[in-house]
Amino acid sequence: MTLAPITATELAEDLQDGQRRALAKAITLVESTRPDDRDMAQALLADVLPKTGKAKRIGLSGAPGVGKSTFIEALGSYLIDAGHKAAVLAVDPSSTRTGGSILGDKTRMERLSRDAKAFVRPSPSGGSLGGVARRTREALLLTEAAGYDVILVETVGVGQSETAVADMVDMFCLLLSPAGGDELQGIKRGIMELADLVVVNKADGDMQIAAKRAQGEYRAALHLMRPKFHGWTPRVVLASALEGRGLDAVMGQIDRFYAHLSETEQLAPLREDQAEAWMWSEIQDSLLEGFHGNKDVAAQLSAVRRGVRSGTLPAARGARQLLKAFGLD
Repeated sequence: MTLAPITATELAEDLQDGQRRALAKAITLVESTRPDDRDMAQALLADVLPKTGKAKRIGLSGAPGVGKSTFIEALGSYLIDAGHKAAVLAVDPSSTRTGGSILGDKTRMERLSRDAKAFVRPSPSGGSLGGVARRTREALLLTEAAGYDVILVETVGVGQSETAVADMVDMFCLLLSPAGGDELQGIKRGIMELADLVVVNKADGDMQIAAKRAQGEYRAALHLMRPKFHGWTPRVVLASALEGRGLDAVMGQIDRFYAHLSETEQLAPLREDQAEAWMWSEIQDSLLEGFHGNKDVAAQLSAVRRGVRSGTLPAARGARQLLKAFGLD
């Protein structure tokens, strides 16, 4: 006997009952590019939307080798021990040549992924801005509806495009290694301006002195920058994910940050800005998809590309020609 396919309402009910399998299936659904799946995904999101908005949304970024996965696993375990349900949306870089992705976060966070109160979901970035999977916003809402009260969004790396994740989280945490002034010189001002909390990781062993020195230098650098939120100066704390030290200080700053935003009535407007940014992102993505799928554009695209590549057609004129074919003049 063939089982009837599950409906969006039934999946929403299973999701809100805390079924991890339902959450995994729901995220797979919103990541799908099939038109019928997209319709069901939008129905699912409409069903669960009233149950969202209560979780702490925290973005974490840092250069490769800084220990993001080790730190996130340690922080996730700390949160669970403190009575929270933690979800990790870890975005893996997709190859720009093949589109392939390693999706190794469940391997790197093996202990956390086995915990019943945790949910680890690696997703390919698909080459999207800032290494953030296009459907990460929807996955974030689904994890909230499933009862996870702290959601950690791990981004691919450090760069100007990290503004993509800053638009979907409340607090942006920048993870750095204790390299002191040498690393400070290499950090772009844009990424420092996004940070609400800086964590100097690997503050253990022979690196403790260097970590304390780096902490002072990062504090001085942050005081020269305009804070994102009124009345909140980004803090710099030391931690050792390997030894499990400093996690209480990290969580203490996270709690203080949320308390400050609530007391100063900045959290609600922030969530409104997030929702609007999501809408504009969807408009941009949909326009781009429609552009590439337009028959009139496709009919002219090869010739225009050849002209631009050969230098016989100015790029601006080629763009205007394709936009006109799309219906935009």
